Amino acid sequence: MRIPLAEYAVRELALFGGGALAGLAVSAMWAWYLAPLFAAALVLVVAFFRDPARRVPVEPGLLVAPADGRVTEVAEADEPRFLKARAHKVGIFMSLASVHVNRAPCAGRVEAVERRRGRFLDARDPASSAENESVSVAIAKAEGRPGRVLLRQVAGVLARRIVCAAAAGDVLARGQRIGMIKFGSRVEVYVPVASGFEVLVSPGARVRAGETVLGRFR
Repeated sequence: MRIPLAEYAVRELALFGGGALAGLAVSAMWAWYLAPLFAAALVLVVAFFRDPARRVPVEPGLLVAPADGRVTEVAEADEPRFLKARAHKVGIFMSLASVHVNRAPCAGRVEAVERRRGRFLDARDPASSAENESVSVAIAKAEGRPGRVLLRQVAGVLARRIVCAAAAGDVLARGQRIGMIKFGSRVEVYVPVASGFEVLVSPGARVRAGETVLGRFR
């Protein structure tokens, strides 16, 4: 049975979780009044790096949310670097309370992975999309179609480490785990307008990675 904790956070779980567990054990023996503090810290560490199973929809032509959180942007934007086209853009803000494991929004082959150095603006700031440190994952033949889909992991104020486990040449399944962003962040999906993609979410919607449908190809 799989332990529902993020495999990308072994170091943090060992460091912070182990420290909290050791503090809990010591305080329980010699300073019981501190035990609740260490217990709370342990719960917070485990909660932040949780990785629950998800039921990925199987209907053909769907794109699912790549991250847990709240939809903060649904718009059209030019994407000249990878898609070279006008695209539907869906931005999702991940709070500290969100599950931070990211998942592939669609099935397809990873064509390119590119890391961009940048700033660490608040991930809710629209400027963070263009200026913050990020990792872009271009997925070709998305859902068996000729076009591409772009996934972008964007760092935030507290998020200083983006983990991307996808590499060029990988073949992804819809909803497959591909990494995480640690300590609050933003994830975006771009789909060419010309692909006939229909967005089915709106700003303010709460989404779950791998489960919530963002839209479908018509």
